[in-house]
Amino acid sequence: MGCDGGTIPKRHELVKGPKKVEKVDKDAELVAQWNYCTLSQEILRRPIVACELGRLYNKDAIIEFLLDKSSEKALGKAASHIKSIKNVTELRLSDNPAWEGDKGNTKGDKHDDLQRARFICPVVGLEMNGRHRFCFLRCCGCVFSERALKEIKTEVCHTCGAAFQEDDVIVLNGTKEDVETLKRRMEGRRLRAKLGKKTKKPKVAESLSKSDVSEEAPGPSKMKTGKPEETSLDSQEKKTTSAPRSAAHGSSSGKAGKPPCGAMKRSIADSGESEAYKSLFTTHSSAKRSKEESAHWVTHTSYCF
Repeated sequence: MGCDGGTIPKRHELVKGPKKVEKVDKDAELVAQWNYCTLSQEILRRPIVACELGRLYNKDAIIEFLLDKSSEKALGKAASHIKSIKNVTELRLSDNPAWEGDKGNTKGDKHDDLQRARFICPVVGLEMNGRHRFCFLRCCGCVFSERALKEIKTEVCHTCGAAFQEDDVIVLNGTKEDVETLKRRMEGRRLRAKLGKKTKKPKVAESLSKSDVSEEAPGPSKMKTGKPEETSLDSQEKKTTSAPRSAAHGSSSGKAGKPPCGAMKRSIADSGESEAYKSLFTTHSSAKRSKEESAHWVTHTSYCF
């Protein structure tokens, strides 16, 4: 049964107790959340975007995820709530002047300070390394620390001056409770947007139908009153009465307006114009022929009188 060679077993070697729960290194977890993309697990590089749940992504990774229509998407659960590029907001981050990055670690023998962050709060100056809570405004994308928003209570952004509400403030990499509240806000916001689109459609249809009716309906000058039979009889009577009147008026006006031919001839012959001008008309003596010059047969000419 063992114990050969003088070995003395201990109790923990013979009795198996409960396994110890492996603890996650908090520093490594913070570095992964604030320095790496949630979707592609690559280092965050500008342009950096954030979703409505407060997670950080590279913008190119989101675009590739939306364009990829294959059934099997890698790490799809991390961005399953992102349906379009409108569901993310591009962040306006303030650089940390004390952060050197990999510039001073050329030989690889320099200690990397995990507490040093690439970005800071532009109001208070706190570093965005996960030790302090940070928020961003969904309306403009500016990033601040939660301490700055609490100490300086305003309804206008500290950087760009854009107005915002409490619903526009989203916590970056918050706790489970924060993610649940942000998820409820997101669902309510999308539901309101859908209802707004549905209410806009009937309004547009009503406006189009009203415009069509206004184009087809006659104006006040075109409207007819009374029965159609009476109006048709009145129009016929008006036409019959106006016809003889117009004929009589036309004949009288024609007789009164046009002078007789003889008067015109006499007026030309008796006028004081020159003989050359009078010779242009047939009433002049030069245009008339004598009986000897006229022919024995009758012809339809202007010289036969």
